[in-house]
Amino acid sequence: MSDELKKGLEGVLVAESELSFIDGDEGKLVYRGYTIEDLARDASYEEVLYLLWHGELPTREELDAFRADMASHREVDDDVLDLVADLADADAEPMAALRTAVSELSAFDGDSDAEPTDREANLRKGKRITAKIPTIVSAFARLRDGDDVVDPREDLDHAANFLYMLNDEEPDDVLADVFDQALVLHADHGLNASTFSAMVTSSTLADVHSAVTSAIGTLSGSLHGGANANVMRMLQEVDDSDKDALQWVQDALDSGERVMGFGHRVYNVKDPRAKILGERSEELGEAAGDTKWYEMSVTIEDFMAEEKGLAPNVDFYSASTYYQMGIPVDIYTPIFAMSRVGGWVGHVLEQYEDNRLIRPRARYTGEADRDFPSVDER
Repeated sequence: MSDELKKGLEGVLVAESELSFIDGDEGKLVYRGYTIEDLARDASYEEVLYLLWHGELPTREELDAFRADMASHREVDDDVLDLVADLADADAEPMAALRTAVSELSAFDGDSDAEPTDREANLRKGKRITAKIPTIVSAFARLRDGDDVVDPREDLDHAANFLYMLNDEEPDDVLADVFDQALVLHADHGLNASTFSAMVTSSTLADVHSAVTSAIGTLSGSLHGGANANVMRMLQEVDDSDKDALQWVQDALDSGERVMGFGHRVYNVKDPRAKILGERSEELGEAAGDTKWYEMSVTIEDFMAEEKGLAPNVDFYSASTYYQMGIPVDIYTPIFAMSRVGGWVGHVLEQYEDNRLIRPRARYTGEADRDFPSVDER
């Protein structure tokens, strides 16, 4: 047994997976053998879910059945919506509200008493959780703004239905397509922190709801899912300042501040997802007649590449993409969860199939051989 310390488990192989592959030197991301570029261009989010959970792309008949089944599970029990309303009234953080609501979903799941290793039951649970998260997120966003909840529609696909529920307006084809593509890009990404959290939880034979709840809590941190919201806040700060983007980022670095959206634990080159979302950010800006957010982002990207040798990650361009779609900044991370739940469920299914309790060791650095004093001698 090696005593070599690997902080953050960096470079440590802890599992085998068929779901996704990352080549950090080449900037490649693959889901079950298909490149992210091909999937982002040609596959819907529902097709990607099917691929992650079943191992193959669906036929037309399989896809139609899968979409209809997903859509039939979008409604959320009134007790869960009441909880969401209470959390909105309490001005809870969106990710805290999502975490709490997903945990409560387990009380109303028809397979709540199934064995943890029952694959078919777990697939049904995963499908229900994935279908209901957009309903929870949109309900929370509307309730805190004093608006009525918009019920889901079964005739819209996963992405378009969320935008409809969020805005009480059916999105045009461009917005629906961009959002669907963003969901595809975020669906899985190896053993990132939230996915690993879900695996650790499921390795104890806890249920799928517990695993997803753990993952949501992990994703909420600013070093993981919260990064894209921080990127947009940074861009807004640049826009509100009396400096151009180049001067702002130079001053920020000189003062020791971190420029958000750069660097990655896996990629040594530009994140392939950032390339795709950068193009969509530019398209949205051009369609609106204002490309300032895209141009500002490109200026910062070029500067960071030249001065720091750093490339942007997916958070950098997802920020301006979502903002130009009218999505509230603090809903960005719940949207990340809305997508990544597909990967979480896929990895949890793999964990159950070949389970071993995840239990690493820590090197003890505390004191040794201390004499125990009585309470009066302390």
